[in-house]
Amino acid sequence: MSRTLVIGANGTVGSELVRLLRAAGHNVLKATSRPVTDPATEVHLNLVTRAGLDTALQGVSKVFMLSPPGHTNQDELLNPVVDAAKAHGVQKVVLMTAMGANADENAPMRKAEVHLETSGLVYNIIRPNWFMQNFNSFWIQGILEHGKIFLPVGAAKGSFIDARDISAVAARLLSTDDFNQRDFDLTGGVAVDHDAVAAILSKVTGQTITYQDIPESDMRGALLQAGLPPAYAEFLLMILGFFKAGYSERTTDAVQTLLGRPPITLEKYAADYRSAWVKA
Repeated sequence: MSRTLVIGANGTVGSELVRLLRAAGHNVLKATSRPVTDPATEVHLNLVTRAGLDTALQGVSKVFMLSPPGHTNQDELLNPVVDAAKAHGVQKVVLMTAMGANADENAPMRKAEVHLETSGLVYNIIRPNWFMQNFNSFWIQGILEHGKIFLPVGAAKGSFIDARDISAVAARLLSTDDFNQRDFDLTGGVAVDHDAVAAILSKVTGQTITYQDIPESDMRGALLQAGLPPAYAEFLLMILGFFKAGYSERTTDAVQTLLGRPPITLEKYAADYRSAWVKA
């Protein structure tokens, strides 16, 4: 049986992707930077040092990969994976970057995309917009402590996508050759501002949750206080600036095209994750 390697298997997208692939009968190998607990289904892989890369790709026919968070040199981390995949005879690679990654040919993330596109490998590239799941993870502290979504994005709108849709798209692309050598920008079905997000969270939780636009300097301080490397904090501020400028408002029909159904709505997401925000 062919084997699929999932890099980032413990993350928001990767963990659901592993579940979907296994449910569909795929033989999945989880790549993890954490200690391996089950050698039959997991392999240690450190993209920064490349430790474990050749071992991870042995007997693998398909690969899903993304760059680990906290790093801005995505091409330096991902290009060696592409080269090793080709050397090991991998049949297909699905790469996840981010919507807008192809706007600048000199951006590290775009360089990783180009390296894959020109590698000779069969591939797909998916570029999701901002995750809905950010509201129950990265932005949750302000909601729990102050009932506020604190972000420096003004009144700009985003076509937020549920990470479960991203996983489903990746699983689809790893299961078919119908869309080979194509890239897809993944979005939710509608674009809304953060006031609208806050209103949905308020309705679902029965609590008062609002959005507060904050200065970029305040966001920088919060990111650094949370322990993010300064370079990565600046990267996040840069892409939040793109959001504020309106670049995250666009919607696409990619989820409908690939899955045959509309994207998960914010209302559905909020209902499913309600326990994250409801105070005990």
